[in-house]
Amino acid sequence: MLSKKMILVVIFICCSVLISANISFAANTGKAEFVIKVANDLSATHPESVCLNNVFKKEIETKSKGRIKVELYPNGQLGGTREMVEAVQMGNLEMTTPATSVLAGFEKKIQVLDLPFLFKNKETAFKALDGELGKKIATMLEPQGLVVLGYFENGYRHISNNRKPIVTPGDLKNLKIRTMENPMHIAYFKALGANPTPMNFGEVYTALQQKTIDGQENPVAIVYDNKFYEVQKYYSLTGHLFSVTVLLANKDFMDRLPEDLKAIVKNAAKDFCIADRKMVTEQEKGTIKKLVAKGMKINELSEQQKKPFMDAAKPIYKQFENIIGKDLIQLAVNSNN
Repeated sequence: MLSKKMILVVIFICCSVLISANISFAANTGKAEFVIKVANDLSATHPESVCLNNVFKKEIETKSKGRIKVELYPNGQLGGTREMVEAVQMGNLEMTTPATSVLAGFEKKIQVLDLPFLFKNKETAFKALDGELGKKIATMLEPQGLVVLGYFENGYRHISNNRKPIVTPGDLKNLKIRTMENPMHIAYFKALGANPTPMNFGEVYTALQQKTIDGQENPVAIVYDNKFYEVQKYYSLTGHLFSVTVLLANKDFMDRLPEDLKAIVKNAAKDFCIADRKMVTEQEKGTIKKLVAKGMKINELSEQQKKPFMDAAKPIYKQFENIIGKDLIQLAVNSNN
């Protein structure tokens, strides 16, 4: 007769063998233990989508030895940005990559990142996002069932329109400018004298084409990738806002991952963010040249020309102080020191 201790040992060994066999079977048959669906609203050729495919997906599938399969859904295949965030929140989608501007609808304090002319340069922005400011924002989203795996970028936002170059705030008077569905964006463009028109990104090209709106504001890569040069003549490099983007995951899904796989996903997310930041910056000047070649008239504002735009932003900081919190605004502003 086997002792109880020996029986437990035999059971443990059998279970270990079965688990090992199942993992080996999954790897050999190509059947993954976990599937990560990642959706965004950008084209497959945008730096974000390219890095998701070449870095994030490749690294996870390789290092997990097939235990995790990553499926990518670019071009808004699974809906608008807010819809995708809600899908992640509910667990119907594992991950998405929204601009933080969209997340203001889930946590108002995140609008701190939408303060115009907040960061003096990209290096300052990422130092803050990889540090205390980024940690505070991530903590705000966890009660919503959302986990921030890293921060990257779309680049600085600039203004395009069909009427004239934008050199002073007065040039925006009464222009219908599409903005994101974000209270601070709307408030700022009102302060500039424009007529801000919040709209889902997927509707922008058609609205520009049909002249429902006069212009829009987006980073260089997005303007080129979405062929806005076909329906917009002037592009003014105002750099009024640094567009921060996050890799956002469903909390329950991340909690279900075994520790070894969770580490692989987190490391791949970090590598993806670094790759995207580098690619966006490297491509920016070349993309501007491509826009010129496509017929867009581009004007870059000097620091002196930007000053009236920056002055118009100052009341916005005060206007949103009660919503964001004075301490959080100060933390973000101090990152420039």
